[in-house]
Amino acid sequence: MRSSRLLPAAAMLLLGAAALRAQSPDPSPSADIDQLWKYAGTWHIQTESVDSPYSKAGKQTSTLQNDCWRTAGYVACRQIVDGDSKILLVFTCGRPDHTCTSYQIPADGSPASNGTLRIEGNTWTFPWQMPGKDGKTTYFRVVNVWLNPETIEFRQEYSTDQAHWTATMTGHETKSSAK
Repeated sequence: MRSSRLLPAAAMLLLGAAALRAQSPDPSPSADIDQLWKYAGTWHIQTESVDSPYSKAGKQTSTLQNDCWRTAGYVACRQIVDGDSKILLVFTCGRPDHTCTSYQIPADGSPASNGTLRIEGNTWTFPWQMPGKDGKTTYFRVVNVWLNPETIEFRQEYSTDQAHWTATMTGHETKSSAK
């Protein structure tokens, strides 16, 4: 009789152990996620735009604070521009081609959107596209070139064929603090 009571208890222990083994641990963060942590901190930004169908000529300076945190395979940054909270960016990475997905959640409650980030060494590209009124697609990208962990040179460009790119803006970012 005693062994008949132990059998269900032993079965429960075995089932519990099997369930624990079946659960996979949190995925380890990719090297790309680790690199995104470089965005954390306060940045001084200088931009210069040219006249184009997508921009007006001008110069601008601003301060960007990336209030970031990370957990497992995510990096999230609340972006504060000149003291105003603008957007929450959430990044996920882990694909073998060094492509990450970014999710932009506006502070004003408007619909969220998503995009792509391609990391190729010290060059990080954010591409997107828009259909034109004529039915043709126009391609856009922001190209960040990391000169060092505290300095980024960037440009925003557009193209109708993805071979010939026209700059609409160039800029320089300098990190002034890590947090």
